[in-house]
Amino acid sequence: MENYVVIDLGSNSVRLRITNISDDGTLTVTHQLKEYVRLSENMGQEKTLKQEPIKRTLQALKSFKDIYSKLENPNVNAIATAAVRQAANQKDFLDLVKKKLDLEFNVITGEREAYLDFLGVTKTLPVKDCLIMDTGGASTELILAKNGQVQNLISLPFGSVTISAAHHLDDKISARHLFDAMTSVEKELTNVDWLTEAHKIPLICLGGSNRTLAKIARRREFQAANLPELHGYRLPSDKAFEIVGDLIDMDKKQRESVPGLAKSRADVVVGGLTPLVLILRTCHIDEILFSNHGLREGSLFDYLENKKQLS
Repeated sequence: MENYVVIDLGSNSVRLRITNISDDGTLTVTHQLKEYVRLSENMGQEKTLKQEPIKRTLQALKSFKDIYSKLENPNVNAIATAAVRQAANQKDFLDLVKKKLDLEFNVITGEREAYLDFLGVTKTLPVKDCLIMDTGGASTELILAKNGQVQNLISLPFGSVTISAAHHLDDKISARHLFDAMTSVEKELTNVDWLTEAHKIPLICLGGSNRTLAKIARRREFQAANLPELHGYRLPSDKAFEIVGDLIDMDKKQRESVPGLAKSRADVVVGGLTPLVLILRTCHIDEILFSNHGLREGSLFDYLENKKQLS
């Protein structure tokens, strides 16, 4: 028996997922926690992690360690993604975490992140041919799957936090700022040649902003007591456009009161949904399928597969 611990340190949040693996191979998720630390806050053009976000992150990581250190046979896999990957002071940050918490992070590439997303999605949803999109705080991963295999994948250097900060989409949004944001993201997407192969293909979305869209849509359509499971939830594209349009018309305070939208995401949600809107239009996709599983679950599946090969 062992407890497989995944710590996923992103640009916006840090998450903990603990899965108990019994001797007969039974998997039981025992802990799922999330803390908004906004690690990429004010990184700026110089790409430096700042003191306050680092402090928040250390506090969250300590609270996680207080949980997993009490467990029997903890196997800790700490993964850092875009914010740490892009940070000029990456080594200083990692050394500080090691010194304060005796915790070593594996800073994975964008391509590795995309592959783990692919595993997390395709092992838990009945899909063979699809485009998977994970919009994080500082990066966006796109994976084209054909016949259940990765055909192409890429990690793009923008996400909800970075788009919102660069184009002033945090509060009241001007037409000019929105246009600039969409032009900037579209320019990056047009460089992804293989997106032409994703024409009208099923789109599977994950990541905080994309899941927020699903949460808002569910609250509009269903009573709070009867919300359908987010994993596998389907949303027509025209409904998605309607919700995004409404969010664009609001200021930050108004967005904070939208059912299904966490207050901590009110300043980054429009920036975070910009890549999705452009993908829907570019690839002429008429429905979104949402996944609640991605990198953390993919890490577990990858570990189990490697363990199986070694035995």
